[in-house]
Amino acid sequence: MKITDGLSAVDIEMRQTFIMPFARFVQTEKHMSDISPDINTNKLLTALPDTERDAFLAACEPVELTFGNVLLQPGDAITHVYFPIDSFISLIAVIDGDNHLEVAMAGREGMFGISLVLGIEQEPLLALVQGAGAALRINADSFQRLLRESPVLHHRLQRYLYVVMSQLARTAACNHFHKIEPRLARWLLMTQDRAGTQHLQLTHEFLAMMLGVRRAGITLAATALQARGLIRYHRGEIRVLDREGLIEASCACYTKDRLLYSDMLPAW
Repeated sequence: MKITDGLSAVDIEMRQTFIMPFARFVQTEKHMSDISPDINTNKLLTALPDTERDAFLAACEPVELTFGNVLLQPGDAITHVYFPIDSFISLIAVIDGDNHLEVAMAGREGMFGISLVLGIEQEPLLALVQGAGAALRINADSFQRLLRESPVLHHRLQRYLYVVMSQLARTAACNHFHKIEPRLARWLLMTQDRAGTQHLQLTHEFLAMMLGVRRAGITLAATALQARGLIRYHRGEIRVLDREGLIEASCACYTKDRLLYSDMLPAW
């Protein structure tokens, strides 16, 4: 996760984002006119036909997403879609205004704004930038035009939508039936997949809110994973020491999600 702020800055961001009322999104991206991210870094865009690739590049703009910023609130109209390059976005269910639970992530394996593939212009979840970095952004009208004119991209996004639907259902079941420790291991693996680093700057408070559990539960689960030599946790920084061991410690949901993605969206 490309979060370089100190722990105090992270705590401030989390307090502003979760404890205080959510602020409306105003301008959370920095334009990157001097940078041209590699389109193939995003797995949905890998090896598009030349005509579709050219049309996509003509319609998109590179932006820099800032950690902790809210892209959309539940119920907001989707004005842009995002294809992360080295950033990633948490999708969070908001219940009764005060309770928050992460139900999905969108990183280099996916996109944000997938409901537009169904012609639905309203976002049902809160979208929070969890990993800072580059993304390719397209306004909603241009994106819907691309879908009509780009059959390969449209086909891939339809399959990705199925993956997201399946993962949402699995996450709901996982949160209900599985214990905190394997759920934490799964979440750390999912985050590492998108962050591309062993070092994750995460407080117990943040993890508790993402998993919808008490902070004490996260402390016990993190301590158990550390005692097994799978992670090292110190003052808000988690380092993944044994990825294979962490996979074994996680619930089967993590492996099933990855297998589903590979089946639906094999490398082209």
